Amino acid sequence: MANTFDRLSTSNRITRRGFLVGCSAAIAGMAGARLTHVAFGSPDAEPNQEVLVVIFLRGGMDGLSLIAPITGDDRGYYTAAREELALPITGNNRALDLNGLLGLNAAAAPFHELYLAGKAAVVHAAGLTSDTRSHFDAMQYIELGTPGSKSNSTGWLTRHLESAGNLPANIIAPAVATSGSTPTSLAGSREAIAMNRPQDFNFNGHWNYRNWQRMALRNMYNGTTWLHSAGTQTLDAIDVIEYADPANYAAENGAVYPGNSFGTSLQSVAQMIKLQLGVRIATIDLGGWDTHEYQGDAGTGYFANMIGSLTQGLHGLMTDLSNSGGTDHSKRLTVVVMSEFGRSFKENASRGTDHGHGNVMLVVGGGVNGGQVYGQWPGLHTDQLYDRRDLAITTDYRRVLSELLIRKLGNPNLGTIFPGYTDYNPLGIVQGSDLTPIYTPATPTPTPTADGNAGNLNNHLYLPALNR
Repeated sequence: MANTFDRLSTSNRITRRGFLVGCSAAIAGMAGARLTHVAFGSPDAEPNQEVLVVIFLRGGMDGLSLIAPITGDDRGYYTAAREELALPITGNNRALDLNGLLGLNAAAAPFHELYLAGKAAVVHAAGLTSDTRSHFDAMQYIELGTPGSKSNSTGWLTRHLESAGNLPANIIAPAVATSGSTPTSLAGSREAIAMNRPQDFNFNGHWNYRNWQRMALRNMYNGTTWLHSAGTQTLDAIDVIEYADPANYAAENGAVYPGNSFGTSLQSVAQMIKLQLGVRIATIDLGGWDTHEYQGDAGTGYFANMIGSLTQGLHGLMTDLSNSGGTDHSKRLTVVVMSEFGRSFKENASRGTDHGHGNVMLVVGGGVNGGQVYGQWPGLHTDQLYDRRDLAITTDYRRVLSELLIRKLGNPNLGTIFPGYTDYNPLGIVQGSDLTPIYTPATPTPTPTADGNAGNLNNHLYLPALNR
C-alpha cells in the first residue's frame, strides 16, 4: 500500500501544503496575515472524507464523577469513598442510566441524548497503562503514542497522516489544531496547521489595499512552474475562505455551542468541515480538569459546569453538521474524548480528587455503534483497585484509537502509529471494515527537493529569495 512517503518521493510537484511550509513567512509578510492559522485542502472529489476530531481534556478528568455505578456492591463502595462527591441516584440531579450498572452525571444530559440516539458510546476503565501520575509524562506518552517512552519525535496523529495510503496527494493540510500551537499528537507534522478561527485567515487592511496585495501576489505567481502553481492554488484557497465569510457563520439546525473558547473551537471545526476543504484531523484542547479542591457536591458545582460545557459542545457539533444544504456531514464525523488519567477513587479532605489511573473515553459520531458501554468493568472493591486506590485499566487507550484508525480512517499501519502495540482487537465501537493490521513500522524514503535532489521537504529550498 502506498503511503505518504511514497507519494512524496514519486513526484516533484509541490502541493499547496508544501508551499505553505516553505514560503508562508514571505507571503504572510506581504499579505499581513499568518498563513499558518488555518488548514484547508482540495475541494475536488476525494476518496475518503472521514473526519476524526480528538478532544483532549487536560488536567486529568474525574471519570468516576462523569460515569459511576448506580447499583450493586460497587455502588456501596463508591458512596463510602465519596461521601460528598458521589453522583446521586434519586432527586432532580440523579444519574442518568446507561446500562443498568452505570449512570451518567446529570449535567451530561446532552451526551445522554446522543447516547440514546445511538450516536455516542462510552469506554470505561480505559487509559494509559504506564504507571505515572505526572500530567506531563502521561500526556506525552498518550500523544506520542508510545507509553513509557518519550524518545519519538513525532505524535501518533502525525504518523497516521504520514502512513495513510488513502489520502489525496493534493490536500494542503488535512490536520487542524484549534489553538495557537499544535499538540504533541501532531508533533513533527508538515500537515498540521494551528488556527484559532477561520475568520482570521484573510488579507488585513482597507479593501483597496487588500485587493492590491491580492493582485501583487497573483502577478508574482503567474507562471507555469510548480512554485507558481502552488502559490496560485494557495491564493485561490484564501479567496475561498474569505468568500465563505466565516466571521458571519451561523450554526445550523438549532445547534447551540457553549459560549466559551471550547465552543469557538468546535464551531471552527464545523465551519471547516462544511467548506469541504479537505480536513481529516482536528484537535481541540479543553483544560481545567485538575480538580484537587471543591469539585462540587453530589455531581454539581465546578465539575458539573465543565461537563455541561463539554457535552453541550459535542451535541452542538453533531447537530450543526447533521444537515447543511441537504448534506449530513455528521455521518463522516468521529469524535473521541480522552484525558491523561483519571482521579483517585476516594475523595480527598478538600472535597476534590487526586491524580489517579483508569478513566473514561467517549466516542461520538455518525458511524458509532452507540447506546452502549464498552470495555470490562474492573470493580471498585479495594482488592480490585489499581494500587488499592484507583480505578484499574482494562482497556488500553490504543485499542480504542486503533479501531478508529482502521475502521473509520482506513489506516492499518499500527506498527508505525503505535510502535510496539500488537493487540488490535476491536471492541465494535464504530462501524467500518477491518483491515489486517500492519505491525511492521514503515521506513520513510528520501523526498525530492525543488531541485529534484533527494532531501527533506522541510528544508528551506523552495524559494531562497523569500526565506528571509
